[in-house]
Amino acid sequence: MSTKTYNKTNFHKHTFCIFKEVNLQELIGLKPNYTSKSGSSYYFTEDGVYRVSNHWGRAANCKWRLQALEEVSSTRTRAGFANWTEFHPDNDIQKLYFIEVDFDENTVNYNHIGNKIEGDHKLRTASETTKRIKLIRQLLKNNDWAKHLDFTDLEKARKQIIQELISTDTTLLEIKKAPFL
Repeated sequence: MSTKTYNKTNFHKHTFCIFKEVNLQELIGLKPNYTSKSGSSYYFTEDGVYRVSNHWGRAANCKWRLQALEEVSSTRTRAGFANWTEFHPDNDIQKLYFIEVDFDENTVNYNHIGNKIEGDHKLRTASETTKRIKLIRQLLKNNDWAKHLDFTDLEKARKQIIQELISTDTTLLEIKKAPFL
């Protein structure tokens, strides 16, 4: 993995980062160091960057996610902060991403190998990760996939199937045919 050092001159070039949401009041009185064509404002510090924006996810050639203080907000414009060390290289070729599922919240997201935590995670390219996430979201949101399967506990089956999708390259069809259900 690259040990590239990011700063205010290169953080916006093909990177992945998870910004932590901060209260907009923290930035009152500060003047942005840069404002993008799309209206996002950037405030540089020695340790990192504040970003104020009404759009998160894909930003130009970057994948920047906001870890929200609260999921429901009365405004679309939110502020986030990230340390320079929290930026990681992004490209469409390398297997840089893994999938994380929160079964309690019924959510799925991707993360970067630079943030890898303990667990059984299969690394994938960005496009492979996106395809798996769409599939996992369908499994989390509805039960149609289970109509023709024989099992005793739907939630246990759901978790087993999703865990297989996260940790292997096995297709959903192959998983559904497996005897472990």
